Amino acid sequence: MQLKLAIHRITAIRFGAATSIDGTTDGTTLIVNAEALRRLLLEDPSLSRVEFEIVRPGESCRAGPVFDIIEPRAKEPDSSPDFPGILGPPQTAGMGTTHVLEGMAVTVLKETGAGDSRGAPGYVLEMSGGPAAGTKYASLHHLVVIPCTKPGLPGHAQQKAYRLAGLKAAVNLARAAANDTPVSTYRFESVGPAEGDRDGLPRVAYIGQIFSRQRKPELGEQILYGAGTDGMLPVVLHPDEWLDGALVPSYHNSLGGVETYFYQNHPVIGELYQRHHARELNFVGTVATIAAADNFDRDRNCRFAANLVRWSLKADAAVLTKFGGGVPHADLAETARLLEGMGIKTAVQVTDLARDRRLESALLFNFPEVNAIVCIGGNGTAWKAPRLDRVIAANPEMAERLRGPFELEAMSVIGVSNQQGVSRLRAIIY
Repeated sequence: MQLKLAIHRITAIRFGAATSIDGTTDGTTLIVNAEALRRLLLEDPSLSRVEFEIVRPGESCRAGPVFDIIEPRAKEPDSSPDFPGILGPPQTAGMGTTHVLEGMAVTVLKETGAGDSRGAPGYVLEMSGGPAAGTKYASLHHLVVIPCTKPGLPGHAQQKAYRLAGLKAAVNLARAAANDTPVSTYRFESVGPAEGDRDGLPRVAYIGQIFSRQRKPELGEQILYGAGTDGMLPVVLHPDEWLDGALVPSYHNSLGGVETYFYQNHPVIGELYQRHHARELNFVGTVATIAAADNFDRDRNCRFAANLVRWSLKADAAVLTKFGGGVPHADLAETARLLEGMGIKTAVQVTDLARDRRLESALLFNFPEVNAIVCIGGNGTAWKAPRLDRVIAANPEMAERLRGPFELEAMSVIGVSNQQGVSRLRAIIY
């Protein structure tokens, strides 16, 4: 298995007669035929209409509530499918060439409010001011997709329509680069438990939670190769599968969750790959798991994950991250404790959601052997969000709700808080 990324850097987006890439001495513009893209998305009978907006870095603009953010990517023929299990057959992801529109994103909005997200507005995209400094998404050019579903659809059907609209738009735009010469290419070096010529290097694995069962899964939710997490046991994945469309986030993206863009640019996997290429370590693979809803499932899943790392990947060390709220701390720590007992060194990443940034982690686990802990943010940062003239939302009522001014918590700004390694916040106790 080997994945190659063909990078096309986008420095502007505009609407035009044909979806294409226009390269000049000043940069590269993605031209979007909005009518053709609208017709494509409206092939889904769940949608009544679709609108598009363009947002630029540094613009005084707010958009929301955000359902997902996706980096436009499209596979070449004879490669693995685009988003297998959702847009294509459930074949193994991570093989062949993927064209990437770097510097931009497809951002999909929801029609309704926060649901289980913290903060009245739900997740918002902030392109200026203090919140923008805390998120990579403020530095990107966005094609905002505003899908409106037909009346009477249940919530899970609405969200499936949002997912399909975002993924289909992202692939369609990236296909415009298929015949263009990329500015650069990146080929991932082969990894796996059987790779030779790495004697003496520490064998390192990654264990990532992809859902927390403290949230009730939505009906028909597609997370891993188009399937949900009902009854899921930990599974070994090649790192390239994470990066190339095997995974999309849950509909429950609250509490510092993830976006599709995050999986496509997974920082922990990227760092392990970088160190693998530099021959600092031997990256032997990954395990995808979930946080359990009860102690029985927790004990079973943690032991399965630890055994896969020990016996299938034959690792010397492991990096672990969690998904969702505070309870997944317990699954994270128990898996690390089991690994430490097997002689496998661990490092865990946590985000403490307690308001005082002291209480929660201490209550959820306190294992002396799990002592390499990276704190990647807390829950105490907020900004006074000003009133803005340009607000993008699915309807006038939501736009007025988002216009401001109001207090905006870090966990309500998409991309600021992330529990799996991409947050720019750090929790410091004085």
